[in-house]
Amino acid sequence: SVETALPAPMFPRNSVSIWGILKKCIGLELSKITMPIAFNEPLSFLQRISEYMEHTYLLNKACTLPDSIQRMQAVAAFAVSAVASQWDRTGKPFNPLLGETYELTREDQGYRLVSEQVSHHPPVSAFHAESLAGDFVFHGSIYPKLKFWGKSVEAEPKGTITMELLKFNEAYTWSNPFCCVHNIILGSLWIEQYGTVEIINHSTGDKCVLNFKPCGMFGKELHRVEGYIQDKSKRKHCVIYGKWTECMWSVDPQTFENHRKNEKKGESRKHRPEEERKENDDSDDMPESQDTVSVIPGSTLLWRIASRPTHSTTMYNFTSFAMSLNEMEPGMEATLPPTDGRLRPDIRAMENGLMDEASREKERLEQKQRESRKERAKSQEEWSTRWFQQGNNPFTGSPDWLYTGGYFNRNYATLPNIY
Repeated sequence: SVETALPAPMFPRNSVSIWGILKKCIGLELSKITMPIAFNEPLSFLQRISEYMEHTYLLNKACTLPDSIQRMQAVAAFAVSAVASQWDRTGKPFNPLLGETYELTREDQGYRLVSEQVSHHPPVSAFHAESLAGDFVFHGSIYPKLKFWGKSVEAEPKGTITMELLKFNEAYTWSNPFCCVHNIILGSLWIEQYGTVEIINHSTGDKCVLNFKPCGMFGKELHRVEGYIQDKSKRKHCVIYGKWTECMWSVDPQTFENHRKNEKKGESRKHRPEEERKENDDSDDMPESQDTVSVIPGSTLLWRIASRPTHSTTMYNFTSFAMSLNEMEPGMEATLPPTDGRLRPDIRAMENGLMDEASREKERLEQKQRESRKERAKSQEEWSTRWFQQGNNPFTGSPDWLYTGGYFNRNYATLPNIY
């Protein structure tokens, strides 16, 4: 059974002044700035990416559906579920070191994944997951651009995500929405995701357009996602709606429109004056969530989030899945490469609640990374990645990092010593 607690509760963040660090960086990219460890969570970004796999049952389901529109519904639900673990996760994952790897094998869900930090400036993380039964391949490379805007930090997840359903010879591609952490300086931190996500089925021309809505003045739209699936002749087959923090539903477009019209009529009858906005200029507090998703009669449930463990709030708001990512199962240490994130000493120290040690280790690892970069520059040696190579995405043609294979042969003799 998977343990659902971390070894130590999290460190209180309010004792650290972030303003002194951040006022120098307004509008800048944050990848060059060293943040104090109190703002981190004890996982690396490679582990964070592997959380896309939490709802893999949706992919297994997609592989059983005979109709391409139904498959698109399952893939769209998977794309939304992939960002769901970010809800309330206001800690920053550790930046992976160049050459760091992370693997995740889940026999129970039928997949294995490997990821590698393939570039340091800009930071790029590449991942490749495959179904153990040979049903799907899921891969991508992500390069998060972080910007600081005074009260909030915005992350733009540049990079393409590709899902191949091998049985149907189909490939789907998309990019994740923007993510923003509010109230970096005052008030309580909260997270919003927004932007348009377009999922394209390159084999059929079907397309799903999902709009992650910004929360708006009165918070009516907080966490909402709404979109539709159309075929290549632009005929709409269904509307998809819900919240990325809770559930996604699918309904016939006509039913959706009628429901909308009736809702509008009802609202104009009530016509209530909008609530006064509380003036509080220093913190943009998260709006109280409106009563959650109201389900339109005739809708089909596509996905529902699993509930978090009861003590999640003292554990960085981790899901049970996230809590298991650093675990060393018996026998694992013998098979893992020396670059795996589970062996990374600063994350391990933080997970055990040893903040000073974690800080010292983080500093030491970053210093070690700088030294080896200098050494390479001296001998004019290029860094060579191990499991991925730079290329073009076969479906979109855009630059990507593609898995070259061989990781699971377990030949790790020549890996770099990064810790």
